[in-house]
Amino acid sequence: MIEISDIDYDKQIFQFLDMPKLDELPANLATADDFTGKNVVDREGIHFGKVKHIHINQETLAVSGVTIHQGFHKDYFLPETYIDRFTTETLLLSRSPVRIGVEVIDIDGHKIGKVKRLHKHPDTNELESIEVSNGLMHSKIISKSEIWGVGEKVKLKVTKKEYKKLE
Repeated sequence: MIEISDIDYDKQIFQFLDMPKLDELPANLATADDFTGKNVVDREGIHFGKVKHIHINQETLAVSGVTIHQGFHKDYFLPETYIDRFTTETLLLSRSPVRIGVEVIDIDGHKIGKVKRLHKHPDTNELESIEVSNGLMHSKIISKSEIWGVGEKVKLKVTKKEYKKLE
């Protein structure tokens, strides 16, 4: 037996669930799927790969970073501090990330070696230092404070002569 009060209650629920349709949502809303596969580019136009995943903070529901796919088994995470904005075709980076295998040069542009390893803080995933290799046996740890700039190459604040004196 259905009572009138039950019918009124159901009407109230349906009125509450009367949400906007998808085509009525604001234009600036997007799904994470909209960004998957977009090119990742920095301010100099350097291409870093494609967006593989968007990472969402479960407590704040804000974007906490992205996974970038750079090729066969070459995925890496970029925190939200690197993200400038998304366009219809591209994820624009506010700054270039340091990557393994990138050439390292001194302040005058002379080749020193290549980035062999990245050392990141275990809690924050922020870069602390890089290991620069200039051959099979020789490598040095360089603090991020010694990095002058990052683009297609990593440029250090020291000359090649000063670099050789570093421990």
